[in-house]
Amino acid sequence: MRPLSVVEEVTKEVRRSILAAELRPGQEFSLREIADRLGVSNIPVREALIRLEGQGLVVTARGRSAMVAPLSREDLRAVYRMRRRIEPGLAGRACLMLTGPDHARLAANLAVLADARLGPDEIHEAHHQFHLELLRPAATDWDLRVLGMLWHAAERYVRLSFGGRDSDPDEPRRRRAAHALLLDAVAQRDPGLVSQAVLAHLDVNERIAQDGVAAIAG
Repeated sequence: MRPLSVVEEVTKEVRRSILAAELRPGQEFSLREIADRLGVSNIPVREALIRLEGQGLVVTARGRSAMVAPLSREDLRAVYRMRRRIEPGLAGRACLMLTGPDHARLAANLAVLADARLGPDEIHEAHHQFHLELLRPAATDWDLRVLGMLWHAAERYVRLSFGGRDSDPDEPRRRRAAHALLLDAVAQRDPGLVSQAVLAHLDVNERIAQDGVAAIAG
């Protein structure tokens, strides 16, 4: 661990463990357990867990224990309800503000999403960058802060639900097609059309994520 970024490194590692299901939903663990594994004191672990609680990934308790936040269909609905309030409108405004370089970055991210060689982390990063570039021209710093929190909260649901599709040889094509629809709408510079395309995109993703949570719950 680099001394100047211990909290960031601990946050990153615990988050990775949760997203990779090494720490399972509902699993309890101690601060000391994490601290010993990473070779740090309890102090940066406690700060990291506070950050992760703000992302909806852990639930902290008094004392020295914490728990991976259970999967919740209600929480997932709440996350997507908030995303629907923010993203379609931002995308509609942004489509009139996107420049040539912005369109080039979106096209590059779309090509990455279609790469069948990608692993789960690379897929998520490409997906994150695509949506960030789509919204950035119209987004304020506060928009991005709120969206960052919502995207973090949605990520493990999306990974769990879409992870089973990664072995499907048609999945890269599906990913590309789903996001190409958004770019087609953006190219027409019609705010209403873009807003509707983003809304439909969110609806499909939430449905897949909800189905995944239901399947895990049995």
